[in-house]
Amino acid sequence: MKSRWIVPLVLIFITLFVGWRTSPNFLDAQYLMEAATLFAEIGLIAIAMNFVITSGHIDLSVGSMTVLSACLTAKLLSSGVPMAVGIGAGILIGGTLGAANAALIHYLKASSFLVTVGTMALYRGIAQGIMGAKSEALPPGMKGIDTITFAGITVPLWILVLATVIGIIVMNRTVFGRYVISQGSNPKAAKYVGIPVAKMTTIVFVLSGLTCGAASLLMNSRYGLARHDFALGLELDAITMVVVGGTSIRGGQSDVLGTLMAFLLIAMLRTVMGIANISAEYQLAAIGLLLIFAVIFNRITIPNRRATASSPASKLS
Repeated sequence: MKSRWIVPLVLIFITLFVGWRTSPNFLDAQYLMEAATLFAEIGLIAIAMNFVITSGHIDLSVGSMTVLSACLTAKLLSSGVPMAVGIGAGILIGGTLGAANAALIHYLKASSFLVTVGTMALYRGIAQGIMGAKSEALPPGMKGIDTITFAGITVPLWILVLATVIGIIVMNRTVFGRYVISQGSNPKAAKYVGIPVAKMTTIVFVLSGLTCGAASLLMNSRYGLARHDFALGLELDAITMVVVGGTSIRGGQSDVLGTLMAFLLIAMLRTVMGIANISAEYQLAAIGLLLIFAVIFNRITIPNRRATASSPASKLS
């Protein structure tokens, strides 16, 4: 077992114990699955965020991309666009927003942190301008995907598991994954040995956007409507999942399976706090504290790959 899995595993067992003490029904498998389903879109975004952070970047606009994709998709469907077209458009809208992030990073020569802080406000502001104070109802065919099960597991969780498996394979078994890790370890060395850094940055941000588009469909389906104030704080949960799961916030170190484990932790932690009637503000504070703890543990246990001479980029040369 990897040492960086110790923290999420210990916290999962502690959360299970606290949840059981809070409600005797908490350990019911069906209840836990339904609770995890409510957070499936955040887990999906966290898998893509893993690639962004591993490459040495960060995307703070994922919540805003998700809600803008959700609002535009709802508008398209309510205007009479066929369901299949609306679903495809929702995913492509997310990909376009991700590509815009990558283009701004490239042409402004600015950090991804600064760019995505700006687009976080921009995209949500556009969503608010489109929706106003109203909500947009979804057609009946778009509702209730989270209630559909295969082999006793809901469709959103199957999608998350599939995304995790693909993420593990791509990150650990493909040239693309090695390039992502190398870029995050040492961007200058990666560029020196011929890795297309600008292209890789574009791909990971487009991937983040496409995933947000797909997540917006899950969110639309669960709520049955779209609003501009949905997905608030989603980016904090997604980043926390990635870092708690063992991926280095500095880049160059990835753990996709750890991200899935951290998803389970955050989903259960949010559920326990909900059962205990803890307010949203204190829940946000708890997730923030967890992220800070994870960053500290991350720095202690994960070596600074940028400082090592045996970085993946150097091995590719």
